[in-house]
Amino acid sequence: MPVEPLLPPPAPVAEQDYRTLRSLVARGGVTVLSGAGMSTASGIPDYRGPDGSRRVQPMQYAEFLASAENRRRYWARSYVGWSRFRAAGPNEAHHAVAALQRSGHVEELITQNVDGLHQAAGSTGVIELHGNLTDIVCLTCEERFDRAVVHRWIAEANPGFTAESDQIRPDGDIVLAAQDFADFRLVRCVTCGSDLLKPDVVFFGGSVAKPLVERAYSAVESADSLLVLGSSLQVMSGLRFVKRAHALGTPVALVTRWPTRGDEWATLRIDALLQDVLPRLAADCAAETVPSS
Repeated sequence: MPVEPLLPPPAPVAEQDYRTLRSLVARGGVTVLSGAGMSTASGIPDYRGPDGSRRVQPMQYAEFLASAENRRRYWARSYVGWSRFRAAGPNEAHHAVAALQRSGHVEELITQNVDGLHQAAGSTGVIELHGNLTDIVCLTCEERFDRAVVHRWIAEANPGFTAESDQIRPDGDIVLAAQDFADFRLVRCVTCGSDLLKPDVVFFGGSVAKPLVERAYSAVESADSLLVLGSSLQVMSGLRFVKRAHALGTPVALVTRWPTRGDEWATLRIDALLQDVLPRLAADCAAETVPSS
């Protein structure tokens, strides 16, 4: 069933700030860094509240490795949540970023999200900093599988398994009570037999692969401006790129609801819902030709 949006309350957009943002983006050479707030209008909630504190406690990487019991808990939640998670589609903000990319204003797109909604909206060359839930990897032999295949294996291993929850998390799982997964059976890698199958995403406590970090830094360093969308920047994984842009003297524009950890390095800060800014921005910039470099 489709997921319902869980949006923070709207806030008015200051016209002078919007005009500054439009002028900045109209020049082109924009690198976008998007976070969980990008997908809230698609029904996928973000991790944090207005004060920056976590609403949910995600599975830690060390916790996942520590025991089969922990993996059973993760996969039971993820199995139920996946059906709802994959029903989410791109929202107006995703489509606006894709339009800005097509018009030549956005050149690079880095996302902290694992939902693939930028690509579903038509964006290309997306740097998925934290991976994508559609890919599964065996941590023992490094064999890779499509999520749909593993989902089918789980269904066959757990006939009749159901659980009720109206909560979905940003990483695709849901909240389940302990008794709901007591009889859940893990599936194993068909290549090596290990039960260490994991979505190819960066869990909390894990690290982003160095080549991917270097590619993201390159995108920031070559940009004429950095546009941060829907990220609280609470973790260094995203904040480091804001700091790098600031150190280089590159303008940094933040558009998201509520304060962020990166506000002190921002050139421009717009506290607003993305769908109240980005569709208008894409329409306005579509009529403007990107200046030749």
